[in-house]
Amino acid sequence: MAAAEPVGAPAGGGCSPAGGGSVPVLFCFSVFARPSSVPHGAGYELLIQKFLSLYGDQIDMHRKFVVQLFSEEWSQYIDLPKGFLVNERCKVRLVPLQIQMTTLGNLTPSSTVFFCCDMQERFRPAIKYFGDIISVGQRLLQGARLLGIPVIVTEQYPKGLGSTVQEIDLTGAKLVLPKTKFSMVLPEVEAALAEIPGVRSVVLFGVEVCALPFLYCFTTHVCIQQTALELVGRGLEVHIVADATSSRSMMDRMFALERLARTGIIVTTSEAILLQLVADKEHPKFKEIQNLIKASAPESGLLSKV
Repeated sequence: MAAAEPVGAPAGGGCSPAGGGSVPVLFCFSVFARPSSVPHGAGYELLIQKFLSLYGDQIDMHRKFVVQLFSEEWSQYIDLPKGFLVNERCKVRLVPLQIQMTTLGNLTPSSTVFFCCDMQERFRPAIKYFGDIISVGQRLLQGARLLGIPVIVTEQYPKGLGSTVQEIDLTGAKLVLPKTKFSMVLPEVEAALAEIPGVRSVVLFGVEVCALPFLYCFTTHVCIQQTALELVGRGLEVHIVADATSSRSMMDRMFALERLARTGIIVTTSEAILLQLVADKEHPKFKEIQNLIKASAPESGLLSKV
């Protein structure tokens, strides 16, 4: 496995004493977390071996990774310090390094896909600023059509929750797919992504809603969050559009976006997305994108709650 060398850093907290010949460790990869154990004093190589034994069928052996340790001192993951040995109960994760740091955050139409998540009629009365995110989402989809960017749309349990709202024009969408899973990363979506050469970035927006049979349970940090984490786990860079993403609870939304930002997901705005995609006033579609941006944007307060 082509694993990245861990970057030295203070170990911080994240552990509590454990005795005996083995130490309990929680191994995290993508959206998964599995408790296991390693011998007392195990180092980097043994941790890598354990990750392979737990997640080998999901790890791309041709990519580089870094192992990180959860630090209670910093309340987040830090790169595993050089010479680290497992002496206490702790939590570690394996993070894929698919993107060169010099390109992190850049967007180009040829390597970008738009994901529109569950913007359905039944959610209209329950989701904060729903009308505003429809307006911004429609502007993003217009931009995608102008720039030739593929669009993938999902609808959560449309039999009970209705189709995508009529204000959203799905003309030219590559895929419009019903689902019951919270994440948009379905086999059909993965197949569609595989058909698009050179995809590096996903622009993600919509609503974070769960639909359970016989019970409509409107919750936050579910559909968008799980989609984003699964995409990152597959090596894609994710941009969440803050002014086109909402939920029932603004507090849950705020903490979900904060958590996602800590994992390296980019929280941004619709205007920033569109301008990044044209990049230059000499772009042949600049004037048309500029006209989209000039159109009055909703003053909803969504961006003050990021």
